[in-house]
Amino acid sequence: METRPGQAPVQPAATNSGALRARMLVWIAVALTAAAIVLGILGARHFGLQLLSMDALRANATASVAVVIFTATYLVIAIGKLPGYHLDRAGAALLGASLMVGSGVMSLDQAYRAIDFDTIALLLGMMIVVANLRLSGFFRLVNNWVVTRTHHPLVLLTSIVLVAGALSAFLVNDTICLAMTPLVLDLVTRLKRDPVPYLLAIAMASNVGSTATITGNPQNMIIGGLSHIPYGTFAGALWPVAAVGLFLTILLIALAYHGEFFTRERFSTVVAGPVLYHGPLVVKASLLTVAMVILFFAGQPVAKVAIIGGALLLFTRRLKPEKVYSEIDWPLLLMFVGLFIVVAGLEATVLTPEIAARIGRLHLDSVPIMSMVTAGLSNLVSNVPAVLVLKPFVANLQDPTRAWLVVAMASTLAGNLTLVGSVANLIVAQRARRHGVKVGFWTYFKVGAPLTVLTILFGAWWL
Repeated sequence: METRPGQAPVQPAATNSGALRARMLVWIAVALTAAAIVLGILGARHFGLQLLSMDALRANATASVAVVIFTATYLVIAIGKLPGYHLDRAGAALLGASLMVGSGVMSLDQAYRAIDFDTIALLLGMMIVVANLRLSGFFRLVNNWVVTRTHHPLVLLTSIVLVAGALSAFLVNDTICLAMTPLVLDLVTRLKRDPVPYLLAIAMASNVGSTATITGNPQNMIIGGLSHIPYGTFAGALWPVAAVGLFLTILLIALAYHGEFFTRERFSTVVAGPVLYHGPLVVKASLLTVAMVILFFAGQPVAKVAIIGGALLLFTRRLKPEKVYSEIDWPLLLMFVGLFIVVAGLEATVLTPEIAARIGRLHLDSVPIMSMVTAGLSNLVSNVPAVLVLKPFVANLQDPTRAWLVVAMASTLAGNLTLVGSVANLIVAQRARRHGVKVGFWTYFKVGAPLTVLTILFGAWWL
């Protein structure tokens, strides 16, 4: 657009309308926040809880501030980002934590004590281990091993589900999706197959498989740190749920795409392409991973084992540390830190022991009810924030160990309900889109919804 000297350029109408639309979205978000607070007040009154009555709000300004900060933070986390601003989930959690301290809800020392550093150390250590496995070429070797032994679509589907599920059981499921998605896409492209069902297999199997252990996903790591359930006990209780879930994953995907899998057509002999890998680093990372898993089952503190294992892998002459650091999900760690503080602020000022005890009497000790509450909350605000919200209530139940196992099961399996139900699903969809393959919401839902219902029902029955 041309302008005269000294004349300010006129902004296009589209820009002005875009800014207006962004401002409107912000006000909608504010209105939703206020509505959520009002609903919380009405819900508290309905259940006979004098938690958020107007008199209590006026008498306790600190509690009111804590509720507003908590609600606003979780609203942004539920939406994904603040409309009109570049504030994502990690930024919202950090901002909420800062406001808890800045407004006087918590002191800085209390905020430091609210952070579960065992969980942060465990997640960081596992991220470093998985980064080394990925950079060494370990996952490419596993992929080629599967390729050379697969001659039928149903066998390929089964192999992908079992590999993704088994690896996700001991390593962080999100990183398994990052590593496997491009490899599987390359394979099915060479075989001239429909890539969508195989991509669904990666996402769903990684969610289901990660149910089995504390190190399978971030929410299980939080639960492991909060509950102090031994690694072996946790795995012993939930591995049958994961095993049945993987079988159901194969069955439902095969039924949904019966033309792809129920066929007599066989693949021609697949010649594995050249694989770039670093032999010594593959051996070192693999042996250290196996040693860590053995120590986990032997009863050693998982956070200590993970962070020491990760640190040992940084002691090398073959791999620049910058490459490892670039593989670490720093925003996720930041979100964890912020949410620990935000939830602790609400718990300290609002959720008194009496209130927690009353809420605990709302039949949360019932496995079906706890499963439904956890699954619903996980799809509303994501599984990690849901686990942290449930923390003060689980602690007051008669059998907190079983309750934590139910929360771990339901929060993880609920991730298969929709495409946006877990980070693992989004990773698969985004990486597939880069290769020109679209995994739509309804495409995912038609398999993910029945899989979620069936696996949670079995998990609730088993526990």
